[in-house]
Amino acid sequence: MRRRAMPQPGAWPGASCAEKPAREAGAESPGPTRPAAREVGKAVAGGQPRPATLCPAEHEEDMYRAADEIEKEKELLVHERGSSETRLSVAPEMNIMDYCKKEWRGNTQKATCMKKGYEEVSQKFTSIRRVRGDNYCALRATLFQAMSQPAELPPWLQDPELTLLPERLIRTHTWIRQWKLGLNLDGKSEDLVDRIKASLTLLQKKWADLAEMRSAEARQTACDELFTSEEEEYSLYEALKFLMLKRAIELYDDKEKGKDVPFFSVLLFARDTSSDPAQLLKNHLNHVGHTGGLEQVEMFLLAYAVRHTIQVYRLSKYNTEEFITVYPTDPPEDWPVVTLIAEDDRHYNVPVRVCEETSL
Repeated sequence: MRRRAMPQPGAWPGASCAEKPAREAGAESPGPTRPAAREVGKAVAGGQPRPATLCPAEHEEDMYRAADEIEKEKELLVHERGSSETRLSVAPEMNIMDYCKKEWRGNTQKATCMKKGYEEVSQKFTSIRRVRGDNYCALRATLFQAMSQPAELPPWLQDPELTLLPERLIRTHTWIRQWKLGLNLDGKSEDLVDRIKASLTLLQKKWADLAEMRSAEARQTACDELFTSEEEEYSLYEALKFLMLKRAIELYDDKEKGKDVPFFSVLLFARDTSSDPAQLLKNHLNHVGHTGGLEQVEMFLLAYAVRHTIQVYRLSKYNTEEFITVYPTDPPEDWPVVTLIAEDDRHYNVPVRVCEETSL
């Protein structure tokens, strides 16, 4: 499979991962246009580029979803088991081309573009799992894919001092106390340090439990169950956001000291709304899960936080060098890879079941 180039100037909205419900005939949503971001790095290695033919221009507005839309998405991801209902954050898998036909039934230019994009993805993966789109989707899709993989517990999660980080960082960066807990955790009486420490401990334990499972089926079943436990799931997202903030602080300090830093971090702190880690927390991370998701440049930060390469099929960029985007641009060779699908840079689903001929 070929790797494509990173987004070029004018190609990157600061879009959230919130999405609209299922489309008919590839209809686009009206709204104001989001300003484009600057280039975020050089091209990744890849074969011959395709002709630069884009899907129809999307309205890259701030698509943070209304409460009724989020509730509708919840209903789509409810799986009935007998008389009880279990909320699924990641829906059961279905054939990827069946999913495409269900979602993109028309013959508009955009629908045709999406179908071609899905056809190419289907050369590598046979199935797809729809991810709940409630402004946590980037975190949810990435974590679900990472924890589902049959791999050892990542070395950084084996660090016994990981859970000491909240106390240490808050002692030296008191502004972290403006942290806004996730929707399902807000209002808890626990001290912030204890709350984040508990989230990191939970991340360590759950990931370690999954890593010990030798059966791929058992691991997938346990991972599915984890993503139906709402309180635990949202606690894991607090851990991820804290790890992102920790990494941002490290990158900012290195930049201030004149050290070499990844190019994305230069752009991250060049934004008026995140000129330093305190502003990043106040204006961006605190809104994740509440009123917005991760912006594109923050996907790099997520990759650095969990030390996984995030490869995304950006279907709206089909037929361009940006069809397959990799975060970060030049990842360390020992980082595991997770693969996601994005139709519009706002919502992420997960492809599953690698085709046999591809795996061979």
